[in-house]
Amino acid sequence: MSSTTAGIIFIVAMIAAIVAVHKPLGDYMHRVVTREKDRAVERWIYKLVGVKSDVEQTWGGYARSVLAFSAISIFFLYGFQRLQEHLPLSNDMVGVPAALAWNTSVSFTTNTNWQAYSGEAAMGHLVQMAGLAVQNFVSAAVGIAVAVVLVRGFARKLTDKLGNFWVDIVRISIWVLLPISIIAAAVLIIGGAVQNLDAGTASDTLNGAGQTITGGPVASQEVIKELGTNGGGFYNVNSAHPFENPTSWTNFIEIFLILCIPFSMPRLFGRLVGDKRQGLAIAAVMAVMAIISVGLIFGFENWADGTVPSAVSAAMEGKDVRFGIPNSATFGAITTLTSTGAVNSFHDSYTAMGGGMTMINMMLGEVAPGGVGAGLYGMLILAVMTVFIAGLMVGRTPEYLGKKIGAREMKLASLYFLTTPFLVLVGTATSMSFTENRESMQEAGPHGLSEMLYAFTSASNNNGSAFGGFNANTDWYNTALGLCMLFGRFLPIILVLALAGSLAKQRRIPASAGTLPTHKPLFVGMVVFTTLILVALTFLPVLALGPIAEALF
Repeated sequence: MSSTTAGIIFIVAMIAAIVAVHKPLGDYMHRVVTREKDRAVERWIYKLVGVKSDVEQTWGGYARSVLAFSAISIFFLYGFQRLQEHLPLSNDMVGVPAALAWNTSVSFTTNTNWQAYSGEAAMGHLVQMAGLAVQNFVSAAVGIAVAVVLVRGFARKLTDKLGNFWVDIVRISIWVLLPISIIAAAVLIIGGAVQNLDAGTASDTLNGAGQTITGGPVASQEVIKELGTNGGGFYNVNSAHPFENPTSWTNFIEIFLILCIPFSMPRLFGRLVGDKRQGLAIAAVMAVMAIISVGLIFGFENWADGTVPSAVSAAMEGKDVRFGIPNSATFGAITTLTSTGAVNSFHDSYTAMGGGMTMINMMLGEVAPGGVGAGLYGMLILAVMTVFIAGLMVGRTPEYLGKKIGAREMKLASLYFLTTPFLVLVGTATSMSFTENRESMQEAGPHGLSEMLYAFTSASNNNGSAFGGFNANTDWYNTALGLCMLFGRFLPIILVLALAGSLAKQRRIPASAGTLPTHKPLFVGMVVFTTLILVALTFLPVLALGPIAEALF
């Protein structure tokens, strides 16, 4: 069987698996977030933190809860890293330097998981388990909770109440993320992933040198890093390490974990707004863009130009022979289409256009299907912008799901869309302005610009992957990328919550003959086209100086 045929079978099998889980998982999440009665464990947690679960919040109260919880998470994780050498299971690791600790604490709290360090050489087991892995759970829960609030804004009318943040995050963590993680961790352990508290095993290399192979609670962290679209690896080479991702079939499981919740969120959306067709339309938009991206990266890597790629029939540099082109290209596309950032191959070694596509995936806003929660609310923002543009074309006040899209709604949606490009382009331009910052690039020219552009695109979109030749562990990049992660996560969240509050206060408008049907293929095509046009107009100039120039010359 050729690698192309194997790749097609792999992709088709993945599509079938995601389609199979879309309805049951979406319906289950709907039951979790709409259940009226609290369970015993939930009541105990609410009592512990002093929360009244029957009191709903306005969008402002919800936003303040998100920010307060995230601030506490950052401070806790920062202190945890700085005091590492005094903690149990530190494996003789010293405290993490201040700038790197800041960057890492912001990174994991914002669901980015950008890593300017080697996990096995910098973090002890307790910090990995009680610090980083915990943030993998709660940061993912925050994203899902914010998406649910936006959907409530469409579903409710004449109210300023949008739910309770503490109730949402507890339920999502306990009843959605935790059960799936326990089952999937057992599956990965069966597949060969490591799960222990071993500080390291001494071994001899083939050339007679000695080395220590670090063990640890790898499988449990691997699962939630993929399921929560986090991406931070226990080891430096992330999901290319055989202790994290041992075989081709565990690679399939990990990609499935990345996709299952984001592609099931539209089902939750359809159930909450009372029209399942709306959820199917959003899922279709996500699927169209995802399939196009996977196909393009697979093609760029499998039929690469150049003497060496042509001789071996593919661009295999930087890719593990266990996975080859199909599994590597699919993983690379999916991890950048979502906010995961995990890697099983070296994106820096992709062909110019293959690496460029991974950047474009992030520049799309990571909405196909995007991160857990973040993908859905990003896609709904694009749907709002699409109906506004369509309304301008026909001279009619735009509406979506029975809610008018007026000046306030469009201002919030536009600011949401502009936040990330502003951070990416200003961050890249500022860093390129200083000689010492350009020294972090592995090479000069278009590829060097691509390395820096990728870094700021990844951080600002809360992705976390990187072109591996780029040295980001400097005070400048730890600080600058940390700020991009911080603003790239919480400014959009505040804007989404404000939009939800604005929508919830409106009364529902009955559909009329002039209402644009938002559940049909025409609307699906319009949203795809709008997304691609907005991204092209925003990022094409800088892409022309980076990956496109590299591909041409």
